[in-house]
Amino acid sequence: MRGNYLIPANTKRGKLILGLFYPVDLVILLSGIGVSLILLAILPIDKIAIAILAIAPGLICAGLVLPVAYYHNVRKLLVEMYKYFNSRKRYIWKGWCFLNDEPSESNNTTK
Repeated sequence: MRGNYLIPANTKRGKLILGLFYPVDLVILLSGIGVSLILLAILPIDKIAIAILAIAPGLICAGLVLPVAYYHNVRKLLVEMYKYFNSRKRYIWKGWCFLNDEPSESNNTTK
């Protein structure tokens, strides 16, 4: 193939746990589920609002590690969005009349 190598799109998935999770993703997911289980054991689940409050940490953490197209998961997407909106942007514009710091011929006043 003359030095052109075809790399499958899922080569990085082999390095992930279960093909989906980085270790930090599993920690986030398991801690959220653990907090939800503790809240379910502690809180009286007689009202629907309390039940939703009890399972909210698990749902939020599961949503953070949910896969998203073109990004690894929602957590990575949020980090990239944060970096984009909080980074200092510098736009360099030279314009069509800029020529290597030399004045244009129309600006010469040698008459």
